[in-house]
Amino acid sequence: MTSTPSTLLFYTNPMSRGQIARWALHEAGADYDQKIVEYDPDMKSAEYLAINPMGKVPAIVHNDKVVTECAAICVYLADIFPDAGLQPSARERADYYRWLFFAAGPLEQAVFDRNLGLTPTADQQRSAGYGSYEQSMDVLDQHLQSRDYVCGNRFTMADVYVGSQVDWGLQFGTFPERDSFAAYAERLRKRAHYKASKAIDNALMPTG
Repeated sequence: MTSTPSTLLFYTNPMSRGQIARWALHEAGADYDQKIVEYDPDMKSAEYLAINPMGKVPAIVHNDKVVTECAAICVYLADIFPDAGLQPSARERADYYRWLFFAAGPLEQAVFDRNLGLTPTADQQRSAGYGSYEQSMDVLDQHLQSRDYVCGNRFTMADVYVGSQVDWGLQFGTFPERDSFAAYAERLRKRAHYKASKAIDNALMPTG
């Protein structure tokens, strides 16, 4: 395993986006300590709000610095564990950043608004960063039809974040059934680090 000067502290809850960060930690080969943060009352406690004033997980602390937001955590881990080979090459860099931020911004907002029953009018679509839910899905679908991974034929850290959006979306019905999405998710689910990280979170899930 690649190591860093100090151990990472990982704040998470198994029923959260922390699953994305855990997968990223495993792909990076990071040694980490975890702290499970319960929704009530831990996330709104003074102790945790000092880590993330938003009262959300995940968060990591490394070398006395806090990183929140799943996309940021993914990129940070790829950077501090370069031996894992998850950073983009010069030719991959444009796709890497473009699709990471597309998934973190327009795509997630489109899904969230749809879940709330919000559908922008034609006029509102001009101002909405995602345009429409259908447009966002069509754009990602078109991109994934011609490649195995976000940046082409090689897995990068962008696939942890974008792939998690697709994987969860298909599982929970917030993404439409598209051949490109299904094939992409299936490739990711076969990864050893995906399976290992999911097993940990599944074991931590509340029962009963």
